[in-house]
Amino acid sequence: VNYWLTGRAAAERTNASTTGLLGLDGHWDTTLMRRIGLRPSLFRELVEPGSVLGPLRPEVATPLGLTDAVQVVAVGSHDTASAVAAIPMRPQEAAYISCGTWGLVGVELPAPVVSEESRTANFTNEIGVEGRVRFLRNVMGTWLLSETVRQYERDGAPGDLAVLLDQAAAASAPADVFDTDDPRFMPPGDMPARIGSWYRERGLPAPDGPAETVRAIVESLAAAFAAAVDTAARLSGVDVATVHMVGGGCRNTLLCQLTADRLGRPLLAGPVEATALGNVLLTARATGLVDGGLDALRTLVADRFPATRYVPSGAMVSW
Repeated sequence: VNYWLTGRAAAERTNASTTGLLGLDGHWDTTLMRRIGLRPSLFRELVEPGSVLGPLRPEVATPLGLTDAVQVVAVGSHDTASAVAAIPMRPQEAAYISCGTWGLVGVELPAPVVSEESRTANFTNEIGVEGRVRFLRNVMGTWLLSETVRQYERDGAPGDLAVLLDQAAAASAPADVFDTDDPRFMPPGDMPARIGSWYRERGLPAPDGPAETVRAIVESLAAAFAAAVDTAARLSGVDVATVHMVGGGCRNTLLCQLTADRLGRPLLAGPVEATALGNVLLTARATGLVDGGLDALRTLVADRFPATRYVPSGAMVSW
């Protein structure tokens, strides 16, 4: 898209870092490319997020009634890179959960972690804004809830998620959580039936009814998020005191509270549209509307979009 807009062929570094083709120095690994049969000449120059690529081509600008003074900026084009840039956190003592259909859980570091233990734990090192490293892993997200609601609607039952979450909050917590990363939960389809099968296969009591099913989903997601935060902290050496949740999932107050309970740490929820904010902030800085480093941009977010704070309720003690 940027090439079509400007005529400049370039690869933005945060997105390039997800290909597995960058070395630990953050540059294209041409030795690896040749080894697996790829021509290094296919891969364009790397540019940093926040780089001005150039003005619009006349062929684009004229039909839109614009001028070539309109600049195109390469933002953190991996959506999680832009989201993390807009999280108002102190990286030396915080972890993050970017929660949408998927959950991305990790910490921000000055350098990658390339231990065998981190590889077997399914953590990856991706580049963020200002060369920082997003050390994270994918965890199942709100896909489980959206597919469950769709199934109830197909069955002719009420499928209002807000109502179901209210009912789930009043329901008893499940005796056991389920493995949200089980591959059976990835395809679309009858999610409540698959969850019930997961429990029955292990001789465990399955949730009974929509409220209990939704409660089991939210409890299990909270447990998975907390486990991933603990693993990220242990593998990276970050002493995590606070966890930030951004994305659509942070609107789910039950999920936020249960995650804080499982973490045993405060959870700060928001902003919801972190990816868009990170994009806007980098573009604004590149075009002179704001200034300062990443920490200054995060301070702007904290001032304009106050987070909702959830503290552990102590309920995990009784569980």
